[in-house]
Amino acid sequence: MILLALFGFLIVIGPLVFVHELGHYWVGRLFGIKAEVFSIGMGREITGWNDKRGTRWKLSMLPIGGYVKFAGDMGPSGRSDPAWLRLPPAERAQTFQAKPLWQRFLVVAAGPVTNFLLAIAIFAGFFAAFGVPRTPAVIRIVLPHSAAERAGLHVGDRITRVGDREVDRFEDIAQFVAFRPGEAMTIEAMRGGRLITLSAVAGTDKQTDRFGNVMERGLLGIAPGPAEIAPAGPIEIARASADHTFGIVRTMVDVIGQIVTGRRSAKELGGPIQIAKFSGEQVSMGPLAVIEFMAMISINLGFINLLPIPMLDGGHLFFYLFEGVRRRPLPEWVQEWAFRSGLVLLLGFMAFVTLNDLGSLGLWQKLAGLIG
Repeated sequence: MILLALFGFLIVIGPLVFVHELGHYWVGRLFGIKAEVFSIGMGREITGWNDKRGTRWKLSMLPIGGYVKFAGDMGPSGRSDPAWLRLPPAERAQTFQAKPLWQRFLVVAAGPVTNFLLAIAIFAGFFAAFGVPRTPAVIRIVLPHSAAERAGLHVGDRITRVGDREVDRFEDIAQFVAFRPGEAMTIEAMRGGRLITLSAVAGTDKQTDRFGNVMERGLLGIAPGPAEIAPAGPIEIARASADHTFGIVRTMVDVIGQIVTGRRSAKELGGPIQIAKFSGEQVSMGPLAVIEFMAMISINLGFINLLPIPMLDGGHLFFYLFEGVRRRPLPEWVQEWAFRSGLVLLLGFMAFVTLNDLGSLGLWQKLAGLIG
């Protein structure tokens, strides 16, 4: 199982990191910036080669990320190397720091954007192959003693809004409610040609999958008619794929908000060990499950990298926004302090999620049993 988890982690994370860094690389190359190093993984180099443009492509020992080092940068943190000012004009023009602010912004943003585009492409492939879900948001079953029955929902009601989300399909209801067990929410529905507004408290359902993972999900206790999945044209597939991708992003924002406000436990946050575990499980389920899981992790990588934390892409973009407003970069000491603080924050977060991962594997219970 451990070997399967490691294998799954490598085949999921490796390509996604490569795609992320390739986004930075290609947009940088588009603007004439020289890439000195393209690394998959961090730390000591395992193997590599130099291409005709002078870029060192390498595979490094720690499979937890990667980076593109452009000319004019000191390293993965993106800090400026003062030596770039002493370069000959032709070489200086190829450095990252010599480029206009808008080009630097696009180079940095390209990594997360590429992750989102990859997810959209994967979902588009699924929708093209299997059709787009279009189940009408009309209730055909209301379970007895359910949250829906207590709220006053009836068979035949067409739900138009749940909480702050407009509803077009029944799938939209399930996605919204699933991440809100035990939460109160407002439901708008059409009944007999008029709009009604009801209040409901989602029920809680604990589910255990075939791998023993326990998930707590919210539910209303309603069901639609037969699921409708219909073929669609390229434009509708593209729109549905983008909607699905950014619907997942919106759910991630909701979950983070729930953790910050205490409505959801921070113990649910997972790190590399949890990703490896889930990757191995998806591998055992077949290639389609792995590809769908890759889309989910790609969205996570894109989202996390856009957070305004120094050392991440979002931190650099935040600084560039300040630079655009102030018409000059932030002082070097401010950036240095921010990068160091960001590094401490990231290391602390990695330690926290690793402890969560070990706890989810039952390590602390086993240790408590040994001590007791």
